[in-house]
Amino acid sequence: MAYYPALHALLDWIRPYADEIILDAQIGPFWTAVLSRRCGLASTPHLSHEDALRHLPSLRREELIGRPVWEAAQWVLGDDPVRAGAGLAAINSVIEPDLSRCRQMNAKDLLIQRAPGHRVAIIGHFPFTDEVRAAAGELWVLELNPRPGDLPAHMAPQVIPQADVVAITGVTLINHTFDELVRLCRPDAYVVMLGGSTPLCPALFDYGVDVLGGTVVDDPELVLKDIASGATFRQLRGKRPLLMFSEPQE
Repeated sequence: MAYYPALHALLDWIRPYADEIILDAQIGPFWTAVLSRRCGLASTPHLSHEDALRHLPSLRREELIGRPVWEAAQWVLGDDPVRAGAGLAAINSVIEPDLSRCRQMNAKDLLIQRAPGHRVAIIGHFPFTDEVRAAAGELWVLELNPRPGDLPAHMAPQVIPQADVVAITGVTLINHTFDELVRLCRPDAYVVMLGGSTPLCPALFDYGVDVLGGTVVDDPELVLKDIASGATFRQLRGKRPLLMFSEPQE
């Protein structure tokens, strides 16, 4: 099996919770949730939005419930994207954010604050792209499935080294591109990992990330219900954004 440094660091981090059991889970067309110590989220990977709407998952929630978190977490290393997403959700379900490093804030607002006069690269298409574009000196969006105005993901080696601010979707942990992408960032670049899949785990600070923009679930029952109903991230209730910084916050 391939070695992914950041993912293996996450697995090492959660090793003390190896015996935690998955109490509930839901695999929706857009999001996957795993409930153990907490409710962890991760994107449900699909080739396209249309594939998500058809939603033919290779995994059923019954295969998660009752399984040790450690066992499900190993799936994040595998080639099945839906199981890899469930593996990351399992990892996220046992990570307790260090609140001394956190700030109640949306990653979008942080990027808009950082953007003026800077060149910004966003890996993954987010709904707030146009807002960041309006604030930035220059903006590039790299996407595996480019929309109008996006650049194809294979242009990352040409684009990322030019960027002063780099925003990387947490989905790159699921599709195993994170380690390659973060190596393209300049040492002085400000690197943010963001999105509902993002682990709020300090281990990622050792891999070139300055800020983690993730999500905390306050109402697991509501989130699981919404995911089962096919909700998109914006439609999920019972969650809130949280930023974790590499340094303690006052």
